[in-house]
Amino acid sequence: MKVLANDGISKAGEQTLKNAGIEILDNRVAQDHVINFINENKVDVLLVRSATKVRQNLIDACPGLKIIGRGGIGMDNIDVEYAIEKGLYVINTPTASSKSVAELVFGHFFSLARFLHESNRLMPLEGETHFDAMKKSFSKAYELSGKTLGVIGFGSIGQEVVKMGISLGMKVIVLTRKPKTKVLTLEFFDGQTLNFEITSTNDMDAFLNEADFISINTPKTNEYIIDTPQFEKMKDGVYIVNTARGGVINEVALIDFIESGKVAGAALDVFEKEPNPEVLLLMNPALSLSPHVGGNTVDAQEKIGVELAEQIIKIKETIQ
Repeated sequence: MKVLANDGISKAGEQTLKNAGIEILDNRVAQDHVINFINENKVDVLLVRSATKVRQNLIDACPGLKIIGRGGIGMDNIDVEYAIEKGLYVINTPTASSKSVAELVFGHFFSLARFLHESNRLMPLEGETHFDAMKKSFSKAYELSGKTLGVIGFGSIGQEVVKMGISLGMKVIVLTRKPKTKVLTLEFFDGQTLNFEITSTNDMDAFLNEADFISINTPKTNEYIIDTPQFEKMKDGVYIVNTARGGVINEVALIDFIESGKVAGAALDVFEKEPNPEVLLLMNPALSLSPHVGGNTVDAQEKIGVELAEQIIKIKETIQ
């Protein structure tokens, strides 16, 4: 079996495949040449992340493909249903990067609540001449402890965000389309564990009216989850972080509500016009920004690589 990891794979994942006698090709093939490369090299497995697109034309043109794998959660760049109809296995790693994304959520929350994103921009430019003025302007900061964390979405990432919020002493509320109850376990360094039973709500108005900090952790949507009507129902001075997908929040409306003071600050790791975000977003001092790096930690990539490799090995055993 040959595997093309076209968008890369961790060393641990590569070694796991090699130990199982599976050949790994670590070439980086341009989208226009992927079909020819797969056919010429008799590739059985195509692994991608976000860069490589696996559409119907590729699936039809590569009859030797047996498995398509996505290193991550969302599979927007793969025609999943069509691939399955054609008899291919489609795999992903829905939980491997959850902690990394959740930690980025709180990295942004801390940055916003303490003005770190803005002070890091201004200190090199004005720290020598306007130190006292900046100290005063950044003094109206907030603790997260004791505040209400609102989490939109209750998948693996949403659950990790909830657990981190609990560990910080926040009150937690969760919004889902249909109410659901989950038992979440917090694990500590000394082996102790604590269980928390969390029941979500589908009452968006009550949710928005109560939350001090809002984290969006949903799959890709066809319409905005947060638009003008939702912003209007939020608390004054709310903080918002989107690490989900571009297009779940109306970025134009977001800027308007930041300027009105309704939104105290927001963070975006994903954008509607990715990879070319609007300049108005990039230049706004109330925004903490990152270039879609939610799952991009060494730890997450190690887990992703190993998890993909283990799934491939298991499938190989069933089809031989």
